[in-house]
Amino acid sequence: MSTIPARIYLASRSPRRRDLLRQIGVNFDSLVFRGGARGEDADVDETPFPDEPVERYVERLALTKAEAGCRRLQWRTLPQHPVLAADTTLELDGTIIGKPANTADATAILQRLSGRSHRVLTAVAISDGARTRSRTCISEVRFRPLTDAEIRHYVASGEPMDKAGAYGIQGRAAIYIEEIRGSYSGIMGLPLFETAQLLEAFGYPL
Repeated sequence: MSTIPARIYLASRSPRRRDLLRQIGVNFDSLVFRGGARGEDADVDETPFPDEPVERYVERLALTKAEAGCRRLQWRTLPQHPVLAADTTLELDGTIIGKPANTADATAILQRLSGRSHRVLTAVAISDGARTRSRTCISEVRFRPLTDAEIRHYVASGEPMDKAGAYGIQGRAAIYIEEIRGSYSGIMGLPLFETAQLLEAFGYPL
């Protein structure tokens, strides 16, 4: 007697998150939301609340995206499976740093990160409509000092434009990173340890 493989929905446009789920053998379907500015994943407002702690901000967005995904399943009358969503942001000197608005913003962000350490926070959330759970992964990344020419060259590559903090650790920016402390997959955008724990809590066989 055959069994139907377990599946989830991934409420994210990120190709890196899709690759990471495939890495651990998760069967998923992409749940596409209304397109937003600068590549936001879901039709939710990603503006931080006044004085909102970065830990709360990133968790709130992941939870909101997962719950919005469940509502979209009902609207579209799609098969019901748990919805996984995530949000990644950076924190430097107490300031939330998201995706750059334009090339000038990307340049300014990289100038701030140059020669310094910053925190990368990724929250992952899963919802099945009846319950919603989340986990947050916090890592630290240190950039070596960057020259103006290096920053111009990297921004011109286009890689920074859809990424929190204006860089992708899995791409060209890897040559600028002196040290990481924490989860490499979390810095990429989906912490696999925390993701696996959530999937198991929802009965997904890994």
